[in-house]
Order: sequence, then C-alpha cells, then structure tokens
Amino acid sequence: MTKQKKPIYVCQSCGYQAVKWLGRCPDCGEWNSMVEELVKSEGKGKTSSAMSQPQTIDAISLAPEMRLKTGMVEFDRTLGGGVVPGSLVLIGGDPGIGKSTLILQVLDRLSHQSCRALYLSGEESPQQIKLRAERLSVHSEDLYIMTGTCIEDFFEKLAPIKPDIVAVDSIQTVYTNDMTSAPGSVGQVREVAARLMTFAKQSGVPIFLIGHVTKEGAIAGPKVLEHLVDTVLYFEGDKGHVFRILRSVKNRFGPTNEIGVFEMKDIGLEEVDNPSRIFLEERPQDVPGSVVIPCIEGTRPVLVEIQALVGPSPLGMPRRTAIGVDHNRISLLVAVLGKRIGMELGDQDIFVNVAGGLKVDEPAADLGIVSAMMSSFLNRPVDRNLVVFGEVGLAGEIRGVSQPDLRIREAKKLGFSRCLLSRNNFEGANQPGDMELGGVESIQELYELLFK
Repeated sequence: MTKQKKPIYVCQSCGYQAVKWLGRCPDCGEWNSMVEELVKSEGKGKTSSAMSQPQTIDAISLAPEMRLKTGMVEFDRTLGGGVVPGSLVLIGGDPGIGKSTLILQVLDRLSHQSCRALYLSGEESPQQIKLRAERLSVHSEDLYIMTGTCIEDFFEKLAPIKPDIVAVDSIQTVYTNDMTSAPGSVGQVREVAARLMTFAKQSGVPIFLIGHVTKEGAIAGPKVLEHLVDTVLYFEGDKGHVFRILRSVKNRFGPTNEIGVFEMKDIGLEEVDNPSRIFLEERPQDVPGSVVIPCIEGTRPVLVEIQALVGPSPLGMPRRTAIGVDHNRISLLVAVLGKRIGMELGDQDIFVNVAGGLKVDEPAADLGIVSAMMSSFLNRPVDRNLVVFGEVGLAGEIRGVSQPDLRIREAKKLGFSRCLLSRNNFEGANQPGDMELGGVESIQELYELLFK
C-alpha cells in the first residue's frame, strides 16, 4: 500500500508554504490566503533540465541574427529590438485592454515570415478566436489555434506541429495534473510557468504568456512568476482613450521602461510612430493650467501635456486627484509652493492629469506640474511655444535631470521655440540655433519668468 503524502498549505498571495493551515500568512501577512495543495507523487511537480558542461565565455558562439523581428516596430522596441529565441515573455494588463488582440496580431505577422506560430487559448473556443481573427483580417496557413487547459495535453499535441513561436492565453487558466489545486492557484501557475520555461530554453522556441492582473494592478499569481520570465510587459491604457501603451518593466535582453504606443481601432491595434504629435494634437489654445513637458520613456523622448485645475474647495477637506502622475508628488509640490513662494493652495481642490492616458513617473515632470498648478491658480496661460522640465526639491530648488539634449531636440522637432530647464542642465546643454533656452534655479525664479 502506497503511503499517502501529507498535504501542504500555500499562500495565494506570496507562495509561502506550511504543513498546516494558518489563518494569517506569516510571510506577507494576508488573512485567509492559505489553500491546501496535494502533489500526486514525489517525483512529479518538479521540473528538471539537462545541465550543460562548463565552458569559457569566449567559446560560446552566437547566431548571426539573435532576434526575430515581428514587423511591428513599436512591439519590437519594447522587447529591445525583437524576440529573442528561447525567451519567456509575460504580458499583463487589465481585462479588455487588448492583450489577446495584440498577441494575435503579432503571431499573424510572424506567420507571414515563414514562422510556424501556435496560439493556445484556455478561455475561448476556436470559433470565438476565429471571429476575432476575421475582424483583425488575420489569415495564415502557418498560424495554428489550440484550445485547452492541461499542460500535459499541450506538450503532447505540440510535438507534431513543431512551432517556431508559442503564445499561451492565459497562464492562469492552464494547470498540471500533478497538482490537485485549482487552475490559477500559486502552485499551478508556478509549476506551469516553470515547465514552459524549461521547454523554451531547451527548444529555443520563444513563448508569450498572457497574464491577468489583480485589482491593485499587479499580475495575478505568485511573485516568482515575474522573476521566472525573461521579460515582463504591461499593456496600459484607459478604456475611454484609444491609445494603448505597452511598457517594458523587466527585460533581460534590452532596456527597461521602454514603451510602444498603439491606437485601438475597429480593425485592431495600429502603431503610432510619433507619439508626441498624437498626444499634443488636441491641446487647447491659451488655456490656463496647460503645460508641455518632454519626458523620457526608456530610450525614447515623448512630449506630453500636463493639465492642472486649481479652484476653491467647497469641502472641509480639499480634494487632491492625480491621473498619470504620483499622488504623493502632488502633495509635496503643493507644500513647496506654499512654503517657498507663499502660494497657499491648502484650501484649493487640485486636479492634475496627463493628457492621452500616459503615466509619467520621472522627477523631470515636477517643473511642468508646478507650472501648470501656478497657471491654473493665477488663471494665466503659459506660453504655448514653451516646454519645461526639471526636478523640484524641498528647498524650492530646480535640479538637473538626465538626457537634457534629447528632450530639447524632440521639443524643437515638434516646433517649440522656448525651453525652461534647471541651471545645471542649461550650462551643459547644446544650444539649438532657433530655440531659446532659459535656466532657472528656483521656483521663485520660475514664477517671475512665467507670470511677472
């Protein structure tokens, strides 16, 4: 008689394992997150791969072309120049944002380049996928569709096809028979991802994993999932806007925080080759509270409009709302304005928005946010041909930021004639022939230049 293996209890938030059930996870502190899991046999549930022989780094040869171009420039940009063979790429995003549409279009492009592509769906039937494909005008003899949720069946049916690239939609729906827990649990996601990674590394076939996100915006499942994969991409965007941002937050083969910009249309996602122009094309004329800043996303300069609305609050507790920028940063800058130049905004409702749905988290946006809030509070518009960038310190000083020349060139290319930046950046910047640069040391000096 075979001795039965004792169950283990796994936290669904962090993956912590215990031999008995606990009301609260001792690792992450979550309540009621421990779920019972059983492993059928001792030997299963663990992935293994053949270990290579040690060799010197100079003895390792590289193929002439290590990256596979998808034909979508914006998508290739976020990956660092194309798909690396044997890589495991995780794409996360809100429901309905367009993840499945994006990956189906990518596979279609690759299938027309003599690549055999396989799309595994655990959420839709073949007929449903076909309906989306018809809408996207996806037609290819080298694009295979497969539905199911069992990883063992997947590998069995995978062998005759011999695909060159694989997509799994989504990782939370696929399970292994070697574990008794439900699909989407920490143990199932971890085990399935590990098996797919082993297959990708041994075969050289790149695999795209589509992942759901939690209400907090993080990819559902264990945190080890993001550590396991080679690249993590987040598909961002407001459903009320047509623009979608594909952002690289982890990339072993290229720069992080690189973005690709797409526009959602009835026929699918279309690339936006000049995001700055698109983000600024609906900018209002001579309206207080509107300022343009040049920000850096990965290796790309992008011009975006910062909008601010400041007005007396009818409430006892004034509202602070920020969309596209850090809420805490707004509170800090409001305090600096009150302390350093006497512009008291404590009794004012303040709303700050980045037009177009882009998220800006670099300190260079500080000068634009401050300028927009001052403009709205004083009800005086800022020069339409002006861009600003710089970090604001607690003493009211303006600090320099990285890559000022790149920001200035992008602003000049789009027709802006003036630029205000920190004194440090101003002294080291290359002066464009037909663009006026001005260096500022404090927000007091900024106020005098803009509104005096």
